[in-house]
Amino acid sequence: MLLCLLLSGPSGAQSSRLDRVLGARELRVCIWPDYYGISYRDPRTRQLSGMDIDLARELAKELGVSVRFVDSSFASLIGDVEQDHCDIAMFAIGVTPARLEKLRFTVPHLISDIYAITTKSNRRIKDWGDIDQPGVVVAVAKGTYHESVMRARLKHAQTLVLASSQGREQEVESGRADVFMTDYPFSRRLLESTDWARLITPPGTYHLTSYGYAMQPGDERWHARVETFVAAIKRDGRLLEAARRHKLDPIVARDKF
Repeated sequence: MLLCLLLSGPSGAQSSRLDRVLGARELRVCIWPDYYGISYRDPRTRQLSGMDIDLARELAKELGVSVRFVDSSFASLIGDVEQDHCDIAMFAIGVTPARLEKLRFTVPHLISDIYAITTKSNRRIKDWGDIDQPGVVVAVAKGTYHESVMRARLKHAQTLVLASSQGREQEVESGRADVFMTDYPFSRRLLESTDWARLITPPGTYHLTSYGYAMQPGDERWHARVETFVAAIKRDGRLLEAARRHKLDPIVARDKF
């Protein structure tokens, strides 16, 4: 009975997810395991690495609990959080109006523009101005913010929506699509791991997106605890250290340092 009162808080108020995490001694973290530099599972070793893998472990350490990573994706993110598959999603999630309707975000820890990947052999796409032209096929992954942005921004090119990030790569590498749209972390994976990819950078700012951590709305104690963590890693250098370790320091949100 005493334990129930402690978990429910003053006057029997509903317990916070923070109480559940501490009581279970486990933090469940949703990740997208194909996000290079962020939350990536090596297909050979099955080991997870990335900036947000490191920082999820830091959060669990602060809470004095273990961490369990739960596979998710941008397409299933909202459902996974709403259906309580995890306590928090930590895989550099773009803050978009559609997601804000369903999820509660922390202050941003990363900010990225949109980039394009084409092949070295593609003669049609030489620079950014060649993308939005008649006959050009632009691939995007379903559920990512690139899908909604490119649907709105492209006036002449065709938007091709694929179910997975691998689908985007396959369509471009095969020549069935001319480019696919991605962000800074994922572009690094293609440039470092393939011999066919070529990066197309916008000449100026195209569409900056802030990335944060996401959770269910309505739990002020849990949200405040995570915000305290984000503020701390910005202040004490752990955020920048993790970003540098995974070569992502150019997109760290430095405004709060």
